[in-house]
Amino acid sequence: MSAPAPSVLDPARTPLGWRTPLVIVVCGCGIALLAFGPRSALGFFLTPMSQANGWGRDVFGLALAIQNLLWGIAQPFAGALADRFGTIRVIAVGALLYAGGLALMAWSTSPLALDITAGVMIGFGLAGCSFNLVIASFGKLLPVEWRSLSFGAGTAAGSFGQFLFSPLAVGLNQAFGWQTTLLMFGTAMLMILPLSIALATPRAEAAAPLPGAAASGENAAPQSLRQALAEALGHRSYVLLVLGFFTCGFQLAFITVHMPAYLVDRGLSAAVGGWTLAIIGLFNIVGSLASGWLGNRWPKRYLLAANYFSRAIAIAIFVSLPASPVATLVFGAVLGLLWLSTVPPTSGLVLLMFGTRWFAMLSGFVFFSHQVGGFLGVWIGGIAFERTGSYDLVWWLAVLFGVLSAVINLPIVEKPVARLAAARA
Repeated sequence: MSAPAPSVLDPARTPLGWRTPLVIVVCGCGIALLAFGPRSALGFFLTPMSQANGWGRDVFGLALAIQNLLWGIAQPFAGALADRFGTIRVIAVGALLYAGGLALMAWSTSPLALDITAGVMIGFGLAGCSFNLVIASFGKLLPVEWRSLSFGAGTAAGSFGQFLFSPLAVGLNQAFGWQTTLLMFGTAMLMILPLSIALATPRAEAAAPLPGAAASGENAAPQSLRQALAEALGHRSYVLLVLGFFTCGFQLAFITVHMPAYLVDRGLSAAVGGWTLAIIGLFNIVGSLASGWLGNRWPKRYLLAANYFSRAIAIAIFVSLPASPVATLVFGAVLGLLWLSTVPPTSGLVLLMFGTRWFAMLSGFVFFSHQVGGFLGVWIGGIAFERTGSYDLVWWLAVLFGVLSAVINLPIVEKPVARLAAARA
């Protein structure tokens, strides 16, 4: 009997052609950079759009809160579609929605129009083309030894997008105005389309064994979507991971959207806010890569607990000090090291516990918790300021949630579920 034809997706048996692991990582990082950049710079449009339309900060805050919530709600569905029909279709649709949302946001003159463009369109667009699906593609396409570091690289690329687009938004707003800047950002998102070709994964019914799957037993016990979801939601460590990731979204979304205005309120220039977010992005490149590297060497639950606790300390010190450019930039550097360095160990834990088959969907549910936190962080930030004239309440909530998440992550058990453990044995 002749041997079965080798799979084009199994590098242990045949080469990947032009889609080598390095090409996959570079193209995925390019997508993460482009997708995360404009979204992280939207806080710089709060003041000019609010002034132009006579809005309070709560109007812009609600639109971006809707964006965060819909991004989170849609992420598990986008992940399930990518798992079922292949990644490239989902990324392409997401990129088009994202580009359209940014472009139409420039002409949103009512709160409802802003909610639809900045909220609904960009929220659904991000669910389809952001670094979550990039990381899921890395988990499916790359050999086991590439995975943890590639998770860090994909996260770091998103951070570089923040570093690049934050000062770019400030400079373009000053040179061309906020409307033209949004149109430029929307056009840039179309570059995601050609890059997504490198991340194409097969449709489920045609999928051959993925890299490393045969050796690890990940494909030995096929599951339906419903079975995978029931297994995950009944797994204590997964539930703890989901709950802990809420804090990451709350802190990051609040700071990204409201920190530029917060610094102006404390007497600092808009440029300080721009460079602070840029420094966060720059230092998170180091933090994310280090987190990916450490994820192969240290328990991931300890990395997560240390991250959340360190964030709580950094925020508490920052809001207690007098406002100054130096203190703000130092805070940005410290927070940058911790910013998205939660993503590699979080993704690594999902992959370790459940394997590759429904990785994008299960990661999507974890990210949904992140975006619920993001929704509340942005929304409560706007409401708190309008009612009290201060962001102090939200800063101290961010500290409290950081401590709670540090405690929540410690009991996580880092091992495959019984189904995978038996298959691997």
